[in-house]
Amino acid sequence: MRSLFVYLILSLWLYALPQVINEEIRRSGISKKDISIYIKEAGNNGKVVASLNAYKSRTPASVIKVLTTYASVLKLGFDYRWPTKFYTTGTLQNGVLPGDLLIKGFGDPTLNAGDLEKIVSNIRAEGIREIRGDIVIDRSYFEVGDKDSSGFDENLYSAYNAMPDAMMFNERVVTVSVIPKENRVQKKHVDESYKVVDQLEHVNKPCKGKYSWPRVKIDKSEVIPTVFLQGKISKRCGKRNICQVITKPYKSFYYALKDRLIQEGISVNGGLKVRKIPKEARELFTHYSDPLEEIISETAKESNNLYARHLLLHLGAKLYGAPATMKKGRDAVKYILDSRGALGEGTLKIDNGSGLSRTSRMNAKLLAQMYDDAYDRYGSRWMETLSIAGVDGTIKRRFRNTVVKKRAWMKTGTLKRVKNIGGYVKNRAGKFYTVVIMINSSKAKYRGAKLQDEIMKWLAKSRVKPGRSSKEPSSSKTLQQKKPASEKLFRNVKTKVVSTVKHETQENTVKYYIQVGSFSAMPNKAYLSEIEALGLHYRVRHTDNYKVLIGVYSDEKSAREILKKVREHVNKGAFIVKL
Repeated sequence: MRSLFVYLILSLWLYALPQVINEEIRRSGISKKDISIYIKEAGNNGKVVASLNAYKSRTPASVIKVLTTYASVLKLGFDYRWPTKFYTTGTLQNGVLPGDLLIKGFGDPTLNAGDLEKIVSNIRAEGIREIRGDIVIDRSYFEVGDKDSSGFDENLYSAYNAMPDAMMFNERVVTVSVIPKENRVQKKHVDESYKVVDQLEHVNKPCKGKYSWPRVKIDKSEVIPTVFLQGKISKRCGKRNICQVITKPYKSFYYALKDRLIQEGISVNGGLKVRKIPKEARELFTHYSDPLEEIISETAKESNNLYARHLLLHLGAKLYGAPATMKKGRDAVKYILDSRGALGEGTLKIDNGSGLSRTSRMNAKLLAQMYDDAYDRYGSRWMETLSIAGVDGTIKRRFRNTVVKKRAWMKTGTLKRVKNIGGYVKNRAGKFYTVVIMINSSKAKYRGAKLQDEIMKWLAKSRVKPGRSSKEPSSSKTLQQKKPASEKLFRNVKTKVVSTVKHETQENTVKYYIQVGSFSAMPNKAYLSEIEALGLHYRVRHTDNYKVLIGVYSDEKSAREILKKVREHVNKGAFIVKL
């Protein structure tokens, strides 16, 4: 009993809060029991600077997104791209497809109207000029029900409440543009899955107050939902875009795709069917998303709930097979983090992976351990996916005119009675700290934010020089990974297999190509001539399909320079491959 008492006293002494933090807490007026703080030198071997209620379970809000994004990087890698696959049934004859055009969604949350140009270009490259069958959409990769909104709060139709779908499009948001000067209302994209009723009265009043924005009423009592625009609006107002979550993304995708096909001279005789892709369907091509690095950056910086939900579901399907479910996703995130040593002790309830939840729970120490693991493993490449103080994301304005600007990489989390922040702070001497401050209190919104700001300013102003444990993180161009346990085990094992692998690694030089397309049949000359016109060399590699590769390049830097050009002029989904 005496030894336990000594241990507790010693623990309190070791992790006592610095006087500056104690004073800031006193000024905030927030009870210490409502605050969790864990600050240490960045990296798994860093010394603890401050600790308060570090193991107390709290509502994390959106800071939990980093567990989802980090697990995605660990499992899939920064360069992973989400596929959307296109198939046909029937045999193409003289440009006429007697069967169906089929699309299988795998949950790419970024698929939007801007991708249609390249998708339709790929369809044309297959020689299709008329589709006599239906457009079939397979959304079976996710098993998530049919709700449009999460219903988390009263703002049912707001984008942050959007629910996931394997065939996502425009983040499930439809946009209606009101143009008062022209007395006109229009849908941004062709979409017959919802209706708009214009009941606006245009008045010659200043564009402010009740005359500055339309009232919006959503009626979903019928099969086709209706958007009513009501009230008085000033003729002097500029364009107003009404963005709402009211319909099914796969329906919006169908109407937008069909309209784009017709614009490009490809007729579609059939309608929309939603069902699984039959086994006899022939794959045409695969459309790829932007790299995962960009997707997780959007998820963290802008706190995109829909992206986080999709990441969680996708990991569930990757580990435990399709269809993806929320349980599979939660289990996948926990397993990935735990198996890599990135998951600390304590209760962890992930719920939907986005933080838009009152049931998700975790503690400050657990979050800090994940941050330390990411810091050691990926350095600044990971850090830059977070919001940068005074520069972008959710803390673009919060630290704009402070010493913290460009010295903090953070993820925030805010709900009613919840104000959390976690990430990294760099001081004036170049020392990095892992910082987690979680406040669950009725005073969290304003006083909690100010308390967090003052603690981060104090850290950023300090001139404590970095030691070995808080070294400068690796460059964003360098991917630092811990050596897996299997590699450590084999290091001293002398066998023929190991020596053969070593020899092959030394003899074979890695070559870099840019994959610009993947087709079931040899792409036509018109498609390939686009590449030739840019003065680029290409090759068509035939395995199970036809892959168009630009290159070869001896190093990744050279390939990346050309990749920008290829994405701009040929395919925005192009990516680098190693052969």
